[in-house]
Amino acid sequence: QVQLVESGGGLVQAGGSLRLSCAASGIIFSINVMGWYRQAPGKQRDLVAYITRDGYTNYADSVKGRFTISRDNAKNTVYLQMNSLKPEDTAVYYCNTWPSPRAYWGQGTQVTVSS
Repeated sequence: QVQLVESGGGLVQAGGSLRLSCAASGIIFSINVMGWYRQAPGKQRDLVAYITRDGYTNYADSVKGRFTISRDNAKNTVYLQMNSLKPEDTAVYYCNTWPSPRAYWGQGTQVTVSS
């Protein structure tokens, strides 16, 4: 079955950096477009960025120039490098396929940015 395991979150001050990882299994990772999503308290889950199997990337306007998504198909892993973090980036971050996320979501990883 599908498994998505996110890691790398934590508490960081504004302006700091974090690198998130997501290990996927149960899917043919190399052919899937992978995305990072986030959900802040009381808000809906939104797409942050996605990356195609060939490395084409796209970002939400709110993170352009600060976040970088990448993938390692040999390791079935997708990454999110987050720089210049802002308090409004505070959320639980998830990975999943895009544009049609699988029904299964991992536990996510909490990112908290203090001002």
